[in-house]
Amino acid sequence: MSTDTIPTQILIQSNVAHSLKIESRDGDSVGSVYSFMVHKGTGKVTHAVLSLGGFLGMGRSFYPLPFALLDFDPVRDLYVVTIDRRLLEGGPSWANNAPVFDQAYADRVASYYSTGSENLSVA
Repeated sequence: MSTDTIPTQILIQSNVAHSLKIESRDGDSVGSVYSFMVHKGTGKVTHAVLSLGGFLGMGRSFYPLPFALLDFDPVRDLYVVTIDRRLLEGGPSWANNAPVFDQAYADRVASYYSTGSENLSVA
């Protein structure tokens, strides 16, 4: 495949309509899962986009988080963030216009959270 035909955005967004709640390790409500980022080639979820703050849809911020930093609690049907909330709130985020989730942005997110970078290439 030539480099001219490689897509820059290899992840697709799968919305979950704020139905999955997020808690901190201490049991405090953090927000909800806005969407999952799914690799187009593998079908693997690489990131969760968390929705934090806001009232009636106004003032919300969105935080991409490597999926490995979430633990699912099947008893309570929610995700628990395995990092400190202050670290999460200081991380990459947006309020109005989502960034292009290309390799450079995935690397930036991974670098901030000190996780291994996901290789988003199609091959």
